[in-house]
Amino acid sequence: MLRDAFRMKLKPGCIEEYRKRHDRIWPELVKAHSDCGICDYSIYLDEETLTLFAFRRLTEKNTADRMGELDIVKKWWEYNRDLMEVNPDNSPVFTPLVEVFHMD
Repeated sequence: MLRDAFRMKLKPGCIEEYRKRHDRIWPELVKAHSDCGICDYSIYLDEETLTLFAFRRLTEKNTADRMGELDIVKKWWEYNRDLMEVNPDNSPVFTPLVEVFHMD
């Protein structure tokens, strides 16, 4: 199993709405993640900086890098574009993070 982490950024005043939308995440979006080999997916928030830290485990044959091609993912991005920093295509601005330590 591979590990992957990245960060994103919320806009000011959007913490509660972001939580609410993720509490009601669409089942078809969850299925799309699973179908692409993404599992054990968590997002953490630094409330001071509004930085989101995402961690996920990926299967060896995952297609996570192709998630952005899926209509359900594009719809989710559009739905959340008002809450976070996004690119022109509504995808979240994200920065991949480099693992420097891991302990099982």
